[in-house]
Amino acid sequence: MLSSSLSHKDESLLIHKKPALFLDRDGVINIEKNYLHKKEDFEFIEGIFDLCQYYKAKGYYIVVVTNQSGIARGYYSETDFANLSFWMINSFDERGITIDQVYHCPHHPDISGDCECRKPKAGMLLKAAKDLNIDLENSVLVGDSERDIEAGYKAGLKETYLFTSEAKQTKATKNIQDLQELIC
Repeated sequence: MLSSSLSHKDESLLIHKKPALFLDRDGVINIEKNYLHKKEDFEFIEGIFDLCQYYKAKGYYIVVVTNQSGIARGYYSETDFANLSFWMINSFDERGITIDQVYHCPHHPDISGDCECRKPKAGMLLKAAKDLNIDLENSVLVGDSERDIEAGYKAGLKETYLFTSEAKQTKATKNIQDLQELIC
């Protein structure tokens, strides 16, 4: 029985909590290119649309969590990042896939100081969980670096995948070389 201090609205939120597919951007959604900030340089990774359609059909949110130290380094601006993100979101929309939210960390510890959002810290995932009422324990993360995997575990995710072309030792649930491996 729920505590009498909860309202009906609060009870509804508990009932409707759902998991998310957390995706790193560079190296998972698009081919890794140093400090990517222009749509003409953006190349989607094969299988990303199928992966997102699969998880959407299972009722997952799709949430992008990406470190963007190029902003702190002055290589591109917050506006440049926002413009590219809107273009990316529209590219998914054109295929019938909704990206529910994009979170980014514009910091670099040597330039802007320490923060709670830069992976391997869990700040972006925890903010998403609060904003969207995400069930973190049943969520999934796909990243291309160990810092992505570490952020997932720090946020309480039990299922993480390291997407890389070569087998690496990892804390991830599994090392995958093809996004199609996650479509059952």
